[in-house]
Amino acid sequence: QVQLVESGGGLVQPGGSLRLSCAASGFTFTTSMLWFRQAPGKEREWVAGISATGGMTSYADSVKGRFTISRDNAKKSVYLQMNSLKPEDTAVYYCKTSNFGRDYWGQGTQVTVSS
Repeated sequence: QVQLVESGGGLVQPGGSLRLSCAASGFTFTTSMLWFRQAPGKEREWVAGISATGGMTSYADSVKGRFTISRDNAKKSVYLQMNSLKPEDTAVYYCKTSNFGRDYWGQGTQVTVSS
């Protein structure tokens, strides 16, 4: 079965960095991969996306220039490097993919940006 497992979240001070990972299993890792986040009391929002080969990436305006999405198809993993973190980046971060018309989400990893 398709599984996505995020890791790498934690508590970081404003201006700091974190690298999130999402390990995939149960499907051929030839799909686009996305990162979303959901802050308390807010709707889940799209953060970044990467094509199957990694040749195309896209970002929400709120993270452009600070976050970088990448993938290692040999390791069936996708990453989100987050720099210059701000308190408003605090959220649970999820990776997502679609396979044969069905959406799959990981369980999420908490990122808290606070001094």
